Formats: sequence, structure tokens, C-alpha cells
Amino acid sequence: MNVAQLLVKCLENEGVEYIFGVPGEENIDLMDALIDSEIEFIVTRHETSAAFMAGTYGRLTGKPGVCLATLGPGATNLLTGVANANMDHCPLIAITGQAGLNRQHKISHQYYDLVDIFEPVTKWNAQIKTGEIVPEVVRKAYQLAIQEKPGATHIDLPEDVAGMEVDESPLPVTGHTLSIAKDEVIEEAASLISKADHPLILAGNGVTRGKATEDLLKFVTQTNIPVVHSFMGKGAISWKNELSLLTAGISGKDYITCGFQQSDLVITIGMDMAETPPQNWNPEAATPVLHIDTEEAEIDSHYPVALNVVGDIGETLRKLQNVMPDQCSNDNWFGSIRKSALEELESFKEDDSFPVKPQKIIYDLREVLRDEDIAISDVGAHKMWMARMYHTVLPNTCLISNGLASMGVAVPGAIAAKLVHPDRHVVAVCGDGSFQMTGAELETAVRLNLPIIVLLWRDDGYGLIEWHQLKKFDRPSHISFGNPDFVKLAESYGFEAMKIEKTAELKPGLEKAISLNKPVLIDCRVDYSENMKLTEMLRNIHCEGDA
Repeated sequence: MNVAQLLVKCLENEGVEYIFGVPGEENIDLMDALIDSEIEFIVTRHETSAAFMAGTYGRLTGKPGVCLATLGPGATNLLTGVANANMDHCPLIAITGQAGLNRQHKISHQYYDLVDIFEPVTKWNAQIKTGEIVPEVVRKAYQLAIQEKPGATHIDLPEDVAGMEVDESPLPVTGHTLSIAKDEVIEEAASLISKADHPLILAGNGVTRGKATEDLLKFVTQTNIPVVHSFMGKGAISWKNELSLLTAGISGKDYITCGFQQSDLVITIGMDMAETPPQNWNPEAATPVLHIDTEEAEIDSHYPVALNVVGDIGETLRKLQNVMPDQCSNDNWFGSIRKSALEELESFKEDDSFPVKPQKIIYDLREVLRDEDIAISDVGAHKMWMARMYHTVLPNTCLISNGLASMGVAVPGAIAAKLVHPDRHVVAVCGDGSFQMTGAELETAVRLNLPIIVLLWRDDGYGLIEWHQLKKFDRPSHISFGNPDFVKLAESYGFEAMKIEKTAELKPGLEKAISLNKPVLIDCRVDYSENMKLTEMLRNIHCEGDA
């Protein structure tokens, strides 16, 4: 076989199901090899979308999603999605075609050193310069992509190497295990928790990645310690649990801020620094942190670590249960915080003003989706609302990218989510700005016959940027743009489409979209005057102990 065929055999050996990408001249050997493969190649309309799909696949399955691009602009288009997966700790393998070895020493058509370009946004990468190393390269790329903390790896394949004959075989697939925290460290952690009057847990995406949600639930039930979720940690415990203080992450004051202010020990579990900057919840750096994760804590002046507990998160929580007393936190000091946060959403359920308020859109969406269904938020003002107010019962049912946080992730992500979970309803929650960055993937959804729902929040501008401008300067600057007729646009791709003309139509529209069981776009005008109203309301929140 040739090198391209061996590369495909090695990917098959790793259990790869899909490769998302755009073919190019420099990867035609690889494309030809895929014809006879069990791996399904999914043609996307843009390379960034291919990486978004691979990243979402990786996040939901724990297995690396694979994406492919050719050299030059194909590879640089892929780069944003690869960086997004790497910072969100989603396992991903990126494969790029490349100029032949015979022209890499000189200025050449579409040639850049892709190993150098991808190095800062991946855990590891390499170029295949000889066919004999393919089995090692693929095995290493796969293994490093899934190891904690997971992320992106990159394989660069020159076009002349791809066609070379080779006589090698895939390497055996081996598993890996995480280290276990030492007993003396567990004892010290238990002592810190027991001495705290108001311990508070901040749960990040590492809890879900580590499949430790059941262990977390048992631990908090035993100890009566409340849990706050990061944007990417939503669902670590159910929002219906009385110990859930919902989600933190919006900059500035919020109800959850009161919880952090009253806490005398923050227990971070699987929390990545990029998700929720410590300065937001520990501005004076006065509250000590018990850091439970697979790696030691990042150094941050607002993250004063009293103890690192490093190892498998689920095992750490199980060992803590064995040494912790029951009900170590006896008073319900956090009850009013939870009550205030829940009442805010409930107060908008009968709101019929139009354009539709963000709170009402979220209330209706939560009403029609089942616990196991998936909402994927794109990046924009709607992300902040979804993070605060779309409450989850199960992990990985509200996907928010909050590492690199690239716009355009939701529609490609919804396609990948539907491939992984065909039995669940999947909704891409998009702003009109983020939607048009990857909206051509509507065609991909139709071609694959994937009944995703795109819920479009339309405000004819970059709403999140305007929100920040108004907070700082009290006036907007260069955030408005024109839009197409989204209903006609979606229909031209083969989607069913509807436009919400009054608020009372939204919930029935969502229910209809679900019942149709086909790709549907809902164009919903949103009232983002609520953004500054929220800002003003948060400024006026009074926490216990405030002057």
C-alpha cells in the first residue's frame, strides 16, 4: 500500500468513524484511499466548520474527532477550529495536505510551514517525511489527543510522501490510566473542607470529561456543599438539585457572586482556568482554593491554592467520601442565592412583549426540550444568556465554547452532535452574526439528512460587542449590519423555515420544529435592550456583608 492508504488503515485501527473536511489537490491520495475505507468522509463547506464538527464530536464522545484540509489557505482556515478544540480540551486530530518535500526549501505556491503554524494551538504535531513512521505518528497523535488534559494534535502529510510505497502495519491500540491522589493528600483535603464554615464547589468541564458526575453528586449529597458550574461545566449536577447554585462566568456581579463572597473555601473540581477567570470570582484573592483536577493548578494571583489534589477526579471524590463526615456544611447559607437565580427566569414565562426577550426565548426552549436533548450555543450575547439561564439536568446537554470561544461553532457543532446522538433533539442557538460565519453548513445538514434545529436570535448587529461598548462608553460603535431574508435563505438550502412574528408563536414554533423531524430554521427577533437592563440589575444586587 502507499502512505496515504496506511494512514487510513491506522485511523481505522483507532476506531475513527468520521473525517470532516474539504478535499484539495495536495491530499488526493488520501481522498482516494478513503473510498475503500469504513471511515465516512463528510464534506463540509468550510475548513473551520470541519474542525468545529471534529471538536464537538470529540467533546461528546471522548474520542478524537478528525478533520482534514489541504495546504495553504485550507490549513489556515482549519486553524481556528483546531485552536478552539485545543483550548476547550476537546480531543481532535487535524490532518493537512502539504507541498512535496522537493519544494519545501524555497518559496513555493501555497507553502507555509504548517508544523510551525499549528504548533502553538496543538498538544503535539509532526510531519510525515517517510512512510515507516506513519503507525507511530497516528498512535501518538491519538493517544496525546485523549490524554488529560485532552486537546488537538496535528499530522502534516506532504503530497509526494503520500504516494510512496510502504510496508508497515498499524500499532496495537493501548489504553491509559490516570494517576491516583495519595491518601495523605486526601486526608489533608478532607481536613481543609471540614474546617471551612461555607465551602463552595466550582465544577468545570473536567468533571464531565472524567465521567465523574455521579461521584460528584454522591459527594455533595453526603457533605451538603453547594455547587456552582462554569459555562462548560453545566450539568455536573442537575439544576433541580437543591445544592445547585447554577452557573457562574458572566463578568461582574451576579447572584452567584454572593455565594463566592460568603464562601471561605472554594473547591474547584475539573475547572480549567480559561473557562472562568479567577479574578471574576475571587477579585481580592482572599478565599483559599482547594484544587482537584488531573493536573496541578495554573499559577494565577487570584487563585491562592491551599492544596493541589492531582489525579483521577472520580477516584479523588470517592476517596474523599470515605474520609469526610456527613453534612460537614450544616446550614443552608446558600438557599437565597439559588432562589433568586431561579425566580429571575420564572418571572419571564408569561412575557408576551415583542421582539422576544432573551429570558423568554430560553424559558420556552427549556420547556420544549427534554433533559437529554442538546442545545449548542454559539458565541455572542445569546451565549451569556444561555449560560446564566438555560438550566441543565445532564452533562453535555448545553454545549458552550468558553476557551477560545470562536463565533460560528453552533451549526457545525449541531451537525456533529446529531451524528453522535441521532435519538436526541439538537438545537443550534445562534446570533445572526455568528450564524453567517458558518451558515453554509445548512447544506451539509440537508445532505446528511440530519434534523437539526437552528434557533436564530436576530438583532442585525454584533450584540455582545454593543453590550460591552454601552457599558464602557455609553454608545455603540460599528456593530450594525444587514441581513438576508433568513427564511428564504434556509429554504434555498432545503430547510424548513419559519419567522416568529409575535412572542406567542415561539413555543408552538419550537414544538412544530421538533415534530417535523427534519432540518428547521427559526428566525426570532430578540430584544437586546435587556442586556443593559441586566447590567443595571446586577449592579444593584446586594450580598450579605456588602457595605
